[in-house]
Amino acid sequence: MEFKHTTVLLKETIDGLEVKEKGIYVDCTLGGGGHTREIFSRVNGKCTVIGIDQDQIALDYNIEKFAHLGNRFIPVKGNFAEIDYYLQKLNIEGIDGCVFDLGVSSPQLDIPERGFSYNHNAPLDMRMSQDAKLTAKDIVNGWSEEQLFEIISKYGEEKWARRIAKFIVENRPILTTFQLVDVIKKAIPKGARGDGPHPAKRTFQAIRIAVNDELGVLERGLKKAIELLKPKGRISVITFHSLEDRIVKNIFKEATLDCLCPREYPICVCNHKRKLKLITKKPIIPSREELEQNPRARSAKLRIAEKV
Repeated sequence: MEFKHTTVLLKETIDGLEVKEKGIYVDCTLGGGGHTREIFSRVNGKCTVIGIDQDQIALDYNIEKFAHLGNRFIPVKGNFAEIDYYLQKLNIEGIDGCVFDLGVSSPQLDIPERGFSYNHNAPLDMRMSQDAKLTAKDIVNGWSEEQLFEIISKYGEEKWARRIAKFIVENRPILTTFQLVDVIKKAIPKGARGDGPHPAKRTFQAIRIAVNDELGVLERGLKKAIELLKPKGRISVITFHSLEDRIVKNIFKEATLDCLCPREYPICVCNHKRKLKLITKKPIIPSREELEQNPRARSAKLRIAEKV
């Protein structure tokens, strides 16, 4: 199948890597291969890219697309939280650059049966990996009202989380995306549904994050990627909501410090050493021209750092 996906902040992300010939790069979120293609283009294919993705559709598409590059493109099916394991299996000890493009790809959103979108009626799924066991249906129909409230308020930052959780429990079983949308709309007072994004957006985001453990995976994968960078190696991370961006910002900040001890300590006892320097003091955001061409880019933020 054709894998249509518009890569956000493409030029800025790969500019930040400062790609060099014979370098080794990891595209942690391969998707439609936009970043991988751009990495190769900067050095006429004279580098190696390991592309990681949980989605077999994305992997099959890119295997065909980059077949002419031979073993310079290495596809890996899996979760980027295990980046260290995959590189160890490939006998790769260090990398020159790494890209994380977080969030859900357009094909995942647009294929109804994947169950990610509140705009298509489909079974509640939301798994980024078809091999995973936990689905959105399991969470919506099996988790307690308190558990639902916690994820909707924390991961969705939804002010009506308490009512939505209550209405979900009262209207079980809920088996499809449209059924869930209807319940969410009933839970949110009509006057509060008029302005802003789709009323189901925050709840769907929260459930998707919970299904895929997105924030935990991000924290583990990002820390491992930083360790794997060679000196002067670069890491580019694109986030799409404040929870992701906060994690990236805090991990980058901690990695730029020489000491994590409280200020009142007379001497350092933590043995923490600085690992990164920030290339972007503030995140890069899409230009007006990019937003006109791709409205889905509106919440994207790019942060770049370099291994010291």
